Amino acid sequence: MEVIPAVDIKGGRCVRLVRGDFRRETVYSDSPAEVAQRWESLGAARIHVVDLDGAVAGEPVNLPVIKEIRRRVSVPLQLGGGIRSLEAVERLLGLGIDRVILGTVAVVRSDLAADLCRRYGDRIAVGIDAGKGVVWIKGWKERSGLRATEMARRMAGLGVKRLIYTDISRDGTLTEPHFDAISEMASQTGLPIIASGGVASVADLERLAGMGVEGAIVGKALYTGNVDLAEALAAVQRLAAKGIKGEGK
Repeated sequence: MEVIPAVDIKGGRCVRLVRGDFRRETVYSDSPAEVAQRWESLGAARIHVVDLDGAVAGEPVNLPVIKEIRRRVSVPLQLGGGIRSLEAVERLLGLGIDRVILGTVAVVRSDLAADLCRRYGDRIAVGIDAGKGVVWIKGWKERSGLRATEMARRMAGLGVKRLIYTDISRDGTLTEPHFDAISEMASQTGLPIIASGGVASVADLERLAGMGVEGAIVGKALYTGNVDLAEALAAVQRLAAKGIKGEGK
């Protein structure tokens, strides 16, 4: 399982929000690129970047910062936030982003999402951001009315190769992931799942590994020190080396 550090960008700075609430912001660095470099130096094999301003605006906003991150780290980058057109996807892939994450557009323009999957295959992922089992869109500002599991099945039918599932109610809370919802998402689709929201400890990551998810995004827990990235990577690697999964309970 991949342990994927998150670098969220708002106003050009690296921040963390609580449940996506822009009023509950903690700034951790004025240089998201330096933060990304730190995670790479500690062993991260992939970094999850979110353009928070872009998610609200409906188009990428922090492109200079994203370009700087790409320039300063060599590991693959996956990027989400306001990517709602073919032009935006092409531009980001052209900048060297390895994986583009579709969110709102996958709900409101599933035809475009399907076309992008046909064009770019594994370089496209779909983010399902759910609160109480229902998908939220437009920077988590609007309730779609679509059940997360229904959306997951639709995306699988459209040829999506990978889902990134975020439980909004747990994001930035340092509680624990919504293990039951993650398990249901995986069983409903058979697709690789990257879990996000609520990771608070290395034990949480071991449990996710035990569930067979492809990856886990870790945000606030890294910035507060609740999770040490090197320790987390080592713990997951030990499980893989033993050829066993975590407890998965």
